Amino acid sequence: MKPSRLLAFLLALLKALTSYGLASQAYELHRDEYLYLNYGQHLAWGYLEVPPLTALQSWITLALGGSWFWVKFWPILWGSLTVYLVARAAQRLGGGTWAVLLAGVCYLVSGFARLNFLFQPNSFEVFAFTLACYQLVRYQQRPLPRYLYVLGVGLGLALLNKYSALFFIAALGAALLATPLRRVFVTRALWLSAALALGLWLPNLLWQLGHGIPFRHHMQELHDTQLVHVSPADFWQDQLLTCLPALWVWVPGLGALLAGRALRTYRVVGLVYCGGLLILTLLHGKSYYALGYYPILFAAGAVWWESQLSRWPRAGRRLRPALLALPVLISLPVLPVLFTVNSPARMVEVGRRYRGTGALRWEDGQDHPLPQDFADMLGWQELADKTWRAYQALPAATRAQTLILAANYGQAGAINYYNRHRALPPAHSFNGSYLFWFPDSAARRWQHILLIDDEPDPTLGAHFRKLHRVAELQNPYAREQGTAITAGSGPDSAILRQISTEHRQALATWGRF
Repeated sequence: MKPSRLLAFLLALLKALTSYGLASQAYELHRDEYLYLNYGQHLAWGYLEVPPLTALQSWITLALGGSWFWVKFWPILWGSLTVYLVARAAQRLGGGTWAVLLAGVCYLVSGFARLNFLFQPNSFEVFAFTLACYQLVRYQQRPLPRYLYVLGVGLGLALLNKYSALFFIAALGAALLATPLRRVFVTRALWLSAALALGLWLPNLLWQLGHGIPFRHHMQELHDTQLVHVSPADFWQDQLLTCLPALWVWVPGLGALLAGRALRTYRVVGLVYCGGLLILTLLHGKSYYALGYYPILFAAGAVWWESQLSRWPRAGRRLRPALLALPVLISLPVLPVLFTVNSPARMVEVGRRYRGTGALRWEDGQDHPLPQDFADMLGWQELADKTWRAYQALPAATRAQTLILAANYGQAGAINYYNRHRALPPAHSFNGSYLFWFPDSAARRWQHILLIDDEPDPTLGAHFRKLHRVAELQNPYAREQGTAITAGSGPDSAILRQISTEHRQALATWGRF
């Protein structure tokens, strides 16, 4: 292996080791991870939340046993590959060993540390966007069609991963038109590349069209419940905080790409960042939607710094070790909100230092004792175990005729994940893609219903022969604290019809089902 590739590989390995090694066992999987894991039991060309690429990873994960290691394998894999691309990009842009190390360190200590630990589509998105920028650099250095073909495959998979790839593609198209690289539009290779991307995405696109484009409803719901709380000021504050340890690297990197003499050839990459961030600002996108635009800037900034230091050889030799350590030193104060290194109780104490910085701000726009991601990684096993015990307490003769109905996908997914080796009926919900997997009410006669809800309806008692609360989630640090498990036996026909009606109405809001 060439020394340049060996260094990139070692950085990727370091990324994997730190991601696995800095996780506290006091935390469980994240709320969203349980939903995505359930995809693997319901393979399809589309889901209400995201396209199907995550489902394939889930299917493989469950086939391998579904352990914590394999759940985390995917985000850590995509993160490690991204670090490799960042290192290789720094080399392609003319950087030496020091620039490669600086670019890699910037990635390791920025907001990607937490992102690449959660089994969500975001890690692959960052990898795909970085791959696209890397292929643009390679194409400008040597305009071979294969670089555009890799670009097309990468963007096609990105569209199979998250619909926000459309924003990146729009920014990419505008950037190409704004630079001399616009000539690529008259080449056969670009249109074959576009055909590759469209061909990969086509099954999901047809699924969307066949189901009334539920993506529109998902975006509207996301806007009304979450994005409405994201102001442009908050968005840009988060941009500075998310990559704060590398701020002094990526800002000069962007400037060098847009106006610098040495890197101006690759201006298209800098314009992709400008266009993408403009789109996300106008659409009130969440701050982490922009993460995929930064890795290539780390590479450009590291090369710029190396070039500046080369002008003063004596001072540069002294400054290089210090500057290489600077991102790590800057990241130390924010390490507790990047990695789950502290227990929840300790994190509550530590978290007081971060009030007002955005690190503790949840989707409701308010600060809370723990970061939202941390609170979403607590209480799930307790909920699943208590649901199992509630099920075991039902009469054995009729136990199999039980509906487990959860208020949200996190509850349903966690119950299914932790009980995957137990003889427990799958938990269902009217939330998200669980609408597709709900059993046919007309063909079932449930004798018992276990309701999982943080706000159970007090009027339900009249519709059951017996209804009582059997357990409650007690973890004081969990976002789901207080969620109740209510067991109802002998449901009447009215409540069964209501369940069927609510299911149909919830499906109807998403499109043609």
